[in-house]
Amino acid sequence: MHVTSERRRATYEDLCKVPDHLVAEIIDGELFTSPRPALPHALASSMIGFALIGTFGGPPEGSTAPGGWWILDEPELHFGEDVLVPDLAGWRRERLPAIPDAAALALPPDWACEIVSRSTGALDRGRKMQVYARERVGHLWIVDPGPRTLEVYRLEAGRWLVASTHAGSVEVRAEPFDVVDLDMTRWWREP
Repeated sequence: MHVTSERRRATYEDLCKVPDHLVAEIIDGELFTSPRPALPHALASSMIGFALIGTFGGPPEGSTAPGGWWILDEPELHFGEDVLVPDLAGWRRERLPAIPDAAALALPPDWACEIVSRSTGALDRGRKMQVYARERVGHLWIVDPGPRTLEVYRLEAGRWLVASTHAGSVEVRAEPFDVVDLDMTRWWREP
């Protein structure tokens, strides 16, 4: 006789019981918690958000001009039973004309950004990337403040392709925001 034990699937109620000082996500029925980001992580996220909101956060200015995006810090995303919290995410205003009065969004973003750390890197690069691909998120950035790197991924035919990689303190043009130069120098703490 073969006996299997079924693992209980995590619910949103389980996620709500997680203390506020932790980030909680549910992927494939499993609850993941991680500590709030360390300061180099928070700096990178804040500076990327600042640069993008300042340039792209306004109303659309035409087909080739910046603008036309909603950029949010740590939005809660509900994709079926999965609940993800990217460090940053962006929606083109043509897909999301207004921010709803809600705690979470079910509409997948056009762009997501994960700032990796030792405690989140495997999850960000593995299971979360798979969910983003399944939900057809068009672009994903993986930022690592340790080695000061940016990996830009573009989704094509359901698979992630590396669009570009960047390292150090340089100016970059990174999809989908490649109409302007972004100065990575401001993303990192001083050496």
